[in-house]
Amino acid sequence: MYRERLVATQVHSGSARRLQQMLLDYHDFRQHKVAHPLLESTFDVSDWQARRLKATHQDLYQHPGYHSGLEFLLSDLYAPASMTRRDDNIDRIFPKMVKWLPDNLLNTFAGLVELNLITQQLDLELAELLHERDIPTNDLAIEHYCETYRCSRQLAKRERQIDLVADVGEQLDRYVRNRTLGWLLAMSRAPAEMADLSDLHSFLHRGYTAFRNMHDVELLIDRIVRREKQVMANILNGHPDPFRLPGNL
Repeated sequence: MYRERLVATQVHSGSARRLQQMLLDYHDFRQHKVAHPLLESTFDVSDWQARRLKATHQDLYQHPGYHSGLEFLLSDLYAPASMTRRDDNIDRIFPKMVKWLPDNLLNTFAGLVELNLITQQLDLELAELLHERDIPTNDLAIEHYCETYRCSRQLAKRERQIDLVADVGEQLDRYVRNRTLGWLLAMSRAPAEMADLSDLHSFLHRGYTAFRNMHDVELLIDRIVRREKQVMANILNGHPDPFRLPGNL
C-alpha cells in the first residue's frame, strides 16, 4: 500500500538505506505471500515452530524474569498472521522515522524487519517443500519436519536468522535501559491514537516493557543462540532426537 512512499523517501545514511531496503523487500514479500496458495500452510508451520521454541526453552519461558520477553518474541515478533496493520503503519511513517530517529535506532529497526522477513521466507519455503512431499502441515511429525528442513536451499539464511536474534536482542536491551524511551512512549500514546498508530505504539510499548522487566538479557540471548545453533546442527546431522539438548545448554 505504501511502497511508493518508501521509494520516494530520500535517505542520507547507511542505516536509513538499510531500513528502506529491508522495508521494500518485506513489503514485496508480504504481497507475494498473501496471494500464495500455501498461505494457510505457512501459518501451520509458524505455529508448529513457535510450540517447538517454547518446548526447547521451557525453563526460560517459565522463569518469571524471562517469560514476558520470550512471550513478546513469539507472539509479536513471530506472529506473521496478525501484524499486517502494524507493518503497513511502519511503511506509512517511514519518512518521519528517517527524519527524527538516530541512525543506531534505524539500524535496530532494520534488523527487526530483516529478522521478521527471513523467518517468514523460511516458513514459506518449508511449507512449499512439505507440499512437494505431500506431507500435511496441520499434523507435522518431527521426523518429517527434520527431513524437509535438511532439503532447504536457504541454510545460510537460517544461520543469519540466529545471528540476528543475538544482534537485535542486544541492541534492544541497550535502548530499554534508557528511561527517556519509557517516558516518550507514555507521552506519545494519545498522539499515536490520533494518528491511527495505536497498534504500532502498543507493539513498541509491549517490547519496551518486556525487555525492561527481564533480569539478564545477555544471558538469555546467549542461551537461546547456543541452543538454536545446537538444534540446527542436530537436525543437519540426522540426530535421532534433535531437540533434546545437553543439560549445560
